Amino acid sequence: MNIIFFTTSKFSLPSFYAILDSIKCVVTKKPKPKGRGYMLEDSEIKKEAEKHSIPVLEIDSFKDPSVFSIYEFEPHLFVVVSFGLIIPKKILDAPSIGAINVHPSLLPAYRGPSPIQWAILKGEEKTGITIIKMNEFMDAGGIVYQEMVAIDEKDDAITLSEKLSKRSAELLPPLINRIEYEGKIDAIEQDHSLATYTPLIKKEMGHINWDSPAHEIKNMVRAFIQWPVAYTFIDGKMLKIYRCEIEDIKTEKEPGTIININKKGIFVTAKDGILVLREVQLEGKKRMDAYSFAMGYRNLIGKNLNFY
Repeated sequence: MNIIFFTTSKFSLPSFYAILDSIKCVVTKKPKPKGRGYMLEDSEIKKEAEKHSIPVLEIDSFKDPSVFSIYEFEPHLFVVVSFGLIIPKKILDAPSIGAINVHPSLLPAYRGPSPIQWAILKGEEKTGITIIKMNEFMDAGGIVYQEMVAIDEKDDAITLSEKLSKRSAELLPPLINRIEYEGKIDAIEQDHSLATYTPLIKKEMGHINWDSPAHEIKNMVRAFIQWPVAYTFIDGKMLKIYRCEIEDIKTEKEPGTIININKKGIFVTAKDGILVLREVQLEGKKRMDAYSFAMGYRNLIGKNLNFY
């Protein structure tokens, strides 16, 4: 099988290695300038492909004429894992068998760019992996294979992504062997009436409103642990929150009020309960456990994090 592998995210690395021997080219998005010097940094997938002498095609969009060089590899199959661009039909028609996409949700639920974060944000107890036969619409192709994956209450976007990434890599080789043997991709159409969509995550989505229920704030912390990281403000400075727990304590204090500090962390009131901040990072400082932070910050008790 001649496979063209489309990806941008390191989520795809286990899948890349699982089918490495069949990959003839990697297509990825061009990197964006980073840092004060606006330097371009190669993606992890590009570095890994080059280690194995696999050609890498970097594109901004499918208007880039260089994308048509994929025909030179005489592809049988496209495998798309966390790519980030919608592939137009004229490109999807290039492989002789077709194109499959690995999506980390139970489609048609949570189509779009951030299904892992959104499943956690919404308090789901399960998600899954869906492999679809691609068409030109976003995550709307027929279902080739699907399985459920439980979301543990301690999972965050990092741990859940790792579980789904590893499982995807286990599923791909036998599925691709079957497709090669049959010479086609069998799929069952999704029920499009049940489709839900996830938007791109923006920085302002991480701003905590302490008038929210405690479980919703905890889910924000879990979902946004990589980007943008759930945050609040204290004395005008941003305070990022990486870990927290819910305590079953009743209080009449206004939401957002720091009511206690002990070795468990910093106790903050929410709409219907108490959140204990366990790991935080003050603007301009390093990430640390919340108790250590509190020991170096005077007069925290009584401050309200809803006002900055």
